[in-house]
Amino acid sequence: MPALTLREVLALDPVRAAEPELLAGAGALDRPVRWVHSSEVYEGANFLDGGELLLTNGFGLTDADEEVRRRYVRELAARDATGLAVEVGRSLPSMPPEVIDEAGRVGLPLLALHRVVPFVRITEAANRAIVARGLSDRHALVRPWGDDHTAALLADLANRAALNQPEVEARAALAGFHPGHGSRLIGVSLHGTREVGAVDRAARLLGGAGVLRAAFPGDVLALLALPAQSRPGSGRDPVRAVQEAFRTAAAPGFTVAIGPAVDAGGWLRWSDTLRAARTTLELALTVPPPEPGAPDGPLVTSSRALALERELTRGGVDANRERLTGMVQHALGPLLAWEAAHPSDLVRTLEVHLRHGCSPTRTAALLHIGRQSLYQRLERIESLLGLEIDDPDLLGELLAAACAHRVVRGMGAAVGGGLRTVA
Repeated sequence: MPALTLREVLALDPVRAAEPELLAGAGALDRPVRWVHSSEVYEGANFLDGGELLLTNGFGLTDADEEVRRRYVRELAARDATGLAVEVGRSLPSMPPEVIDEAGRVGLPLLALHRVVPFVRITEAANRAIVARGLSDRHALVRPWGDDHTAALLADLANRAALNQPEVEARAALAGFHPGHGSRLIGVSLHGTREVGAVDRAARLLGGAGVLRAAFPGDVLALLALPAQSRPGSGRDPVRAVQEAFRTAAAPGFTVAIGPAVDAGGWLRWSDTLRAARTTLELALTVPPPEPGAPDGPLVTSSRALALERELTRGGVDANRERLTGMVQHALGPLLAWEAAHPSDLVRTLEVHLRHGCSPTRTAALLHIGRQSLYQRLERIESLLGLEIDDPDLLGELLAAACAHRVVRGMGAAVGGGLRTVA
């Protein structure tokens, strides 16, 4: 199906209610409209990418001289605008003749809007129609998720396709996703099923959180919108709440990765939390965890839990392989040599101990060993490395190296295919 044309936009009810009169450019009414913007006339041409219908109240034309008005029309045409619609009767009593003349000369459709209709009504109706038409045309192509408009939006966000906020909001609204003011968005990537039921169950446990979710081959991707009371300072950690919900909602054997909580404003934030969730899932499926998980439940992790792993692999696994191997050998070489010759678990013990604040009680419990056995391991580690592992100056280096060791081992298991791609 072809893209929505200017002629079709003019037939929309909110546009007709404005009583549009075509003053120039009658031969270009079948040009496609990529988007509809509203702006003051003096700044409108600067942000156009081509294919837009620009709405303006004409205030910027009132005090401009003839040449400024003509230049403005030429600039719109040079930016490949589809048309210009100007509200007349309030700020601008009538359309200046030089604007009509210049629009006719450059072939730019020029419309006078004779009745006041809020531009937000026109842009909302037009852009929703444009999005719906574009999705219908896009899904005529063979795609892994068929005619699922929600999946298309989630994939575009996760892949950071070229989008803009009105388009994202319009496409989300078509899918029934309306994040409220002050809500927090959290991306979720779930592996082990093609059913979205776990996401829906988690949303119910979260008090009916808004949800945008779709199944992809082997995975489910979702955006959850938690209400404003989940904001920092409310006494509730939204990421922790989502993790707890999925520990209940997801079946054993599932792997669930949770992105950071972000404000709903700005589509780049939507993209950020989805991309973080996807990257975290890739790491969770590839890199061995630092400590045993719950044996009878799903593996539920978060981008902040794997923040160090994500930083170590930023820019791609292969690009970091040599650097990580060198980091491990520099900091942990004596431990690795010992483990190669003796059955032991010193590197893992070191990492768990550092991750949990060097607490012997917590470390021993997580490793399922007695405290005396733990003390023996720690003494061995310090003897081999020739340092005290609770030295504050060494904590960062040792933890990063121990984490890098896990990442390198996971990378070794994934040689050939690298980290997987989820969406």
